Amino acid sequence: MTFQSMWAELLPLGRSSASGGYRRFAWTGADAECRAWFREQAVSRGLAYEVDRNGNQWAWLGDPAAGDAVVTGSHLDSVPDGGAFDGPLGVVSSFAALDELRARQVAFTKPLALVNFGDEEGARFGLACVGSRLTSGQLTVEQAHRLTDGEGISLPRAMEAAGYDPDAIGADPERLGRIGAFVELHVEQGRALDLSGDRVGIASAIWPHGRWRFDFRGEANHAGTTRLADRHDPMLSYAETVLAARREARLAGAVATFGKIAVEPNGVNAIPSLVRGWLDSRAADQASLDQVVGGIEKAAREYADAHGIALDIVRESFTPVVEFDHALRDELARILGKDTDSAVTVPVLGTGAGHDAGILSGTIPTAMLFVRNPTGVSHSPAEFAAEDDCVAGVLALADVLEGLATS
Repeated sequence: MTFQSMWAELLPLGRSSASGGYRRFAWTGADAECRAWFREQAVSRGLAYEVDRNGNQWAWLGDPAAGDAVVTGSHLDSVPDGGAFDGPLGVVSSFAALDELRARQVAFTKPLALVNFGDEEGARFGLACVGSRLTSGQLTVEQAHRLTDGEGISLPRAMEAAGYDPDAIGADPERLGRIGAFVELHVEQGRALDLSGDRVGIASAIWPHGRWRFDFRGEANHAGTTRLADRHDPMLSYAETVLAARREARLAGAVATFGKIAVEPNGVNAIPSLVRGWLDSRAADQASLDQVVGGIEKAAREYADAHGIALDIVRESFTPVVEFDHALRDELARILGKDTDSAVTVPVLGTGAGHDAGILSGTIPTAMLFVRNPTGVSHSPAEFAAEDDCVAGVLALADVLEGLATS
C-alpha cells in the first residue's frame, strides 16, 4: 500500500463528526480499531506480529532475539479532539518506509521492528506515555494500577475489558535489551521547520516538563443568596492562578497551561466547593521550569489564603530534560546529508513536546525526525502536514533505517 492509501484508511478511525478531531483514547473502541489496523498492516507484509505485556504492538522483520535491532514507530492514540498527525504520522510512515526499503531491495543485517506504543497521550488516565513508561520501568505496576479515568474506571479494569491482562504489565528489560536504536518520526509541534523552509528536521532535545494538579477547596453555597463578602469561592483563586501561570511563563520564556478543570458540584447556581485544575508547564532548562512552577505555586497559595481557600498541589508526572543520543543524532545527520553538498543540510531543533522516544532515551539510544507543520498547530483538528512533506519524511526515515540496519 502507498502512504496515501494507508493514511486514507486510518483517517476515519476515532474521528468525531462534531469537532472533526480525534478521540482515540486508550482501551476504547476507537483504540481497538486503530490496533486492528496496525495488526492488519503487519500481517499483510509478512511481519511477525506481537503484543507485549504492556499492550504495545510490535511488527518484526528478522529475528528479534538476534539483538541490536533498529526500531521505528510512534503511537495511534490522541488527545481529546486532537489532530490526525500527532502519532499516526510516525506509524504510517514506518510502514511506508519499510515498503520503500523493500522496493530498493535492501539487504538488512539487523532485525527491524515497527511499534505502536499504547496510551502515549495520557488523555484517559492523566499520565502520558504509559506504554513506554511501563516497559522502561519508569512506571511501577502499583502506580499503574492506581490510575483511573474521569468515570472512576481503573487502568486494570479498562485493559481487562479490552481483552488484555492487567496482571502481566511491568518493566520489560529483556525486550529493550534487543534494541540497538529507536527512531521516532513525528509531525513538528511548532513552526521552526516552516520558518527555515525545511521539510524534515532532527530533534536535539526535549524540554523538561511536568503536570501538576491544583485542588482549591472552598465552601459550596447558593449563588443567588450568599453575599460576596461571605463567600469562600475556590473559582476566584483558580482564576487568579491561571493568570499567574501566564505571567510567570512569559517572564521565564517558558510555557504554562491550565488546560483541564473539574468543578464540584458544577452547578450554574452553586458556588463551587472544589475547583481542580491541571497545570502543564515546560521550559528549555530545569532552572527555568523550577522558576515558573515555583512562582505559580507561590501565587496560588497567596490567592487561596486571601479567599479562605484550602489548597493542595500534587505533581502527577515529571520528565527531566532529554538530550537525545548524540552519536545516533549525528549519524542521522550524516545519513541524511550524505547526498548533498550543503554545509547545513538538516536542521537540528529542540521541542517542548514529550514523546515515547524521550521516555526510552534513558535505556536505549533514541532519536527523532520531525516533519514540517506549516501552521505549527498541534493537539487540534487544525494540525496539518502537506502530502509532499509527509512523503519527504517517509524517504528520510527510509534512508535512516537503511543506514542503521545495514551497517
